[in-house]
Amino acid sequence: MAATTKQLNVPNKEISHRINFMYQAAHTALTCGKSQEEANQLCRIYVRSLRKIAKKLVLRLDPNIKRTLCKKCDLLLIPGITSTIRHSSKREKHVILKCKDCATTKRFLSRSTYVLFTENPKVVVS
Repeated sequence: MAATTKQLNVPNKEISHRINFMYQAAHTALTCGKSQEEANQLCRIYVRSLRKIAKKLVLRLDPNIKRTLCKKCDLLLIPGITSTIRHSSKREKHVILKCKDCATTKRFLSRSTYVLFTENPKVVVS
């Protein structure tokens, strides 16, 4: 018998592609050689529309995408360009991402045993 491949039925596939495109466009806008202020404004437009699309269609953004977006100013957090990274171990070891534009900080634990819920095989529905 010939081997058959299973194709996963992904709901809202076109919308997922659109959100992915918006994220990539925001990243490209910041890394191009334009002036920083113009690039920031263009990036904000893309990120705001990305969030509006996801909210309107009640889609959850992937945690890896959410970690790279500033909640306050809707800017894509790229280390060295729009954000700074610090490592701190006062309470527990964690990484601190600070937006250069609005000074909002995000903290992420950096335990070796920590696994995001989306990457945990026990949580994935088959």
